[in-house]
Amino acid sequence: MDATGDGAQRLYLIRHGQTALNAAGRLRGLADPPLDAHGHAQAARLGERFAGSGAVAVYSSPLQRAVQTAEAVAGPLGLAPIVDADFNDRDYGQWTGQVRLEVVAAFGRVDDAPGVEKKATVLVRARPAVERVLDAHPGGDVVVVTHDVVIRQVVHAIDPRAPHGHLRTATWTLLERDADGAWTVHEVGRRGALPGAGDSPPSDA
Repeated sequence: MDATGDGAQRLYLIRHGQTALNAAGRLRGLADPPLDAHGHAQAARLGERFAGSGAVAVYSSPLQRAVQTAEAVAGPLGLAPIVDADFNDRDYGQWTGQVRLEVVAAFGRVDDAPGVEKKATVLVRARPAVERVLDAHPGGDVVVVTHDVVIRQVVHAIDPRAPHGHLRTATWTLLERDADGAWTVHEVGRRGALPGAGDSPPSDA
């Protein structure tokens, strides 16, 4: 549904729930661990929060941590996730599964480790994808379950002034595209109730 009533569409970008690699501080990338117990609980809470969102479609990265989170969000909406490879995580190459802090200690930044997919490459696929999924559902609000680097690159491309630090697992970011195609970043890395969802207090659980 068009929550704004003026032709604008909302896009919710959700970072997937926690996995064992997240908990251990290891780079995930194209590794495909499932959600751990805490991650499943996070996904269930997201499902409760988005049940009244009115979203007409839920998209997901192909990786199972995203798909499992997307299933929890889509189910209460009576939807099934649509898997889209353009929302896949960054490829960390040989550093996949390694402790992030150790890679940083060796190279100064993860970005400078040899073989790591460039953030610009992630943006080349992700930025058109967010336009495409809204175009596919005229007048409707859409949810995409994806990964930290994807969300941060899209947000920064739309508004370089928006917060751009690492996102916690199971957080949502709210973007809006108006009828003229202009984008606005409303919220970044939030947990708790969605805008307009009543008086439920936010929760960082």
